[in-house]
Amino acid sequence: MRPIRKKQLSFSDNLLSFDQARELESISGILNDHPTVGELVWQDLAAAGLAKRGHLDGSILSGEQVLRALVIKQLNSFSFRELAFHLADSSSYRRFCQLGWTEAPSKSTLAGCIKAVRAETLEAINRMLVGYASKARIEDGKKVRVDTTVVESNIHAPLDSSLLLDSVRVLTRVTREIVGELGSKHVVPNRGKRAKRRALGILNARNMEARKPLYRDLMSVTTETLKRARTMITVADRTIKKASGPRREKLIEVRARLEHYAGLAAKVLDQTYRRVFGDESVPASEKVVSIFEDHADVIVKDRRETLYGHKVCLSTGKSTLIIDCKVLEGNPADSTLAEDMIDRHIEITGNAPRQAAFDGGFTSRSNLDSLKMKGVSDVAFSKAKHLEVADMARSTWVYRKLRDFRAGIEATISFLKRSFGFDRCTWKSLKSFKSYIWSSVVSFNLLVLARQQLQT
Repeated sequence: MRPIRKKQLSFSDNLLSFDQARELESISGILNDHPTVGELVWQDLAAAGLAKRGHLDGSILSGEQVLRALVIKQLNSFSFRELAFHLADSSSYRRFCQLGWTEAPSKSTLAGCIKAVRAETLEAINRMLVGYASKARIEDGKKVRVDTTVVESNIHAPLDSSLLLDSVRVLTRVTREIVGELGSKHVVPNRGKRAKRRALGILNARNMEARKPLYRDLMSVTTETLKRARTMITVADRTIKKASGPRREKLIEVRARLEHYAGLAAKVLDQTYRRVFGDESVPASEKVVSIFEDHADVIVKDRRETLYGHKVCLSTGKSTLIIDCKVLEGNPADSTLAEDMIDRHIEITGNAPRQAAFDGGFTSRSNLDSLKMKGVSDVAFSKAKHLEVADMARSTWVYRKLRDFRAGIEATISFLKRSFGFDRCTWKSLKSFKSYIWSSVVSFNLLVLARQQLQT
């Protein structure tokens, strides 16, 4: 008979009969088979000063627990706030992360620990997973497909007017901070409202002639703010020579930030003047697209779309496992990447792939010759009109099979973007950007391995 209410809640730790719970159990088994991964993560936590102390919420997460929390975050594209909630609320996630009933790490604890894990560590973990897949006969690395995609940085559209406004806001804030640290009587006026009005006027102006006087005033405000910041840098230099202890360290840190933003503001002023008043097309390599994420590259996709972030090159096997991933600098042509990706594949697996499939952008005679010399028997470029099929593969049938096989990486990239946050990186700095990319790759591979095991 159905009771009206239950007097005692169950503390049973049984596995739930859902696909996701079974996948988590399989991933947990893989991580248990590789205790070294926890040690690698612990070393990063120790380097960041997080290994010998807990956090304000009283939690002390082990290296393996941090990695497991990272996997949960990327599997679901959670924010750190959402991750903290689900780890506190979900019995399956708590079981997976090996959390006790009283353990509930806060979002700040999770963010501090997870972002301390370096990209190099995650890449090493991924290579362990590739080796595990080879031993389990899930992926032998003999057949690979390579393609590139773009992961955007978390920035707004880089209009010159908005960059100048950002420069005024940030320089004013950091200048006031350093004045406070110096105990100076310098007055730092806030020109943010005036800059915002000019930026909005530029945005709503009908043509360039109407924008130019607004740009001139906005640049004047930015120049004034920049001069004041540089004056305070000079004052700070004199004080730092005399200061000592924590005050000196704090002054050095704030001064470094102010100098960093002052340099970026000067570049924004230069590129704005060249474009607006010099009618010059500023090369992408010389542009600043964000005051906050200055590492972001300008990437134009097939003259159709302009993105701001980083180009990423991926290679996957027939199991869809991501064997390798490389975050690129700038926007190099795909044709310059084929040989390097095969070299990296040889380093990871110990052998050249027997067959390799590439997108049309990788096509070149030199690439074909180089890959053949490295031991790749069959090569397929999806668009290779000027190359003979007989030079690339053993037969037309093999070439077509490889060409169709290459299309599968598009689905992998789509899955990464939809479910693993590969469309936009929400972490700040280039170092964190690379860690974010590799955390998505490791989480994706763990899920692929888990599903392969469950099918057998």
